[in-house]
Amino acid sequence: MLPIILIARAIFPEVIAKLAQHFEVATNQTDESWTPAQLIQNLQGTQGVFTTGGERIDAALLAACPDLKICANMAVGYNNFDLKAMTAAGVLATNAPDVLTETTADFGFALLMATARRMAEAEHFLRAGLWTSWRYDLLAGADIHGSTLGILGMGRIGQGIAKRGAHGFGMQVIYHNRSRLDLATERACKASYVSKEELLKAADHLVLVLPYSASSHHAIGAPELAQMKPTATLVNIARGGIVDDAALAMALRNKTIAAAGLDVFEGEPAVHPDLLTVPNVVLTPHIASATLPTRLAMANLAADNLIGFLKHGTPLTPLNPELLTKR
Repeated sequence: MLPIILIARAIFPEVIAKLAQHFEVATNQTDESWTPAQLIQNLQGTQGVFTTGGERIDAALLAACPDLKICANMAVGYNNFDLKAMTAAGVLATNAPDVLTETTADFGFALLMATARRMAEAEHFLRAGLWTSWRYDLLAGADIHGSTLGILGMGRIGQGIAKRGAHGFGMQVIYHNRSRLDLATERACKASYVSKEELLKAADHLVLVLPYSASSHHAIGAPELAQMKPTATLVNIARGGIVDDAALAMALRNKTIAAAGLDVFEGEPAVHPDLLTVPNVVLTPHIASATLPTRLAMANLAADNLIGFLKHGTPLTPLNPELLTKR
């Protein structure tokens, strides 16, 4: 009898076909957003679940789904997983790192440019029929070339953004991370390690690429925004909750900082209503990894983790690998 797996959201048909070669597959191609109770109901009797980052796997769900052995996230982030509870329950967690690094770094830099050069404001201005003449300061933004790029969270994506800034735009790159990078990596990124306080004060453009955790919740709030230059921009492509969205909206309205670009939000897909009323912010719906080749690679990696673990006991990217030694 084949193991049963659930795919919690709509995904590529070819990935479903790949999984169907190894499992009895339950799908959600209508792409309903299930409540926690509905997710539990659909998980009954399943050994594995393919998640997309929005499905919360916690102690209550695990207690109600005793057959579950693996949760494979089609995302590099995994703040939807209570990893401690999963490990205690003997349920393997996997994510999808690496395959989205370059695509997400591309988007992060694009969002930085759109924010600094006020592209969203300019489009709205033009569409509203307000462009009637030239003026020396019309929608004038900030330079990117030769400016100081600050990166908070210097993992693979942060390093990709650093290289784009340093090598492509001649930016001075500074960063802060939980631990300093090795010298060879710093040199490859042309990046200098600084304290968080110095990062906030010195950056012309600050990009957030750190993982979400209890310790990083509201890592950027009113006190941190007050330390930034009034001409600075802030870009968040990490996770919602790292920025206090209410405090950011107030800082944008008060011109504490010049502008922001956000791809992630607290409580998404809901967006703090105050962010929708300020003009100096670029808003995108969590699409930093959204190219078809990258999303397909992410889905295939999640599928390969399910196949690798349930069929062979060898997942590719485990988050709690200590469970593998107990099998």
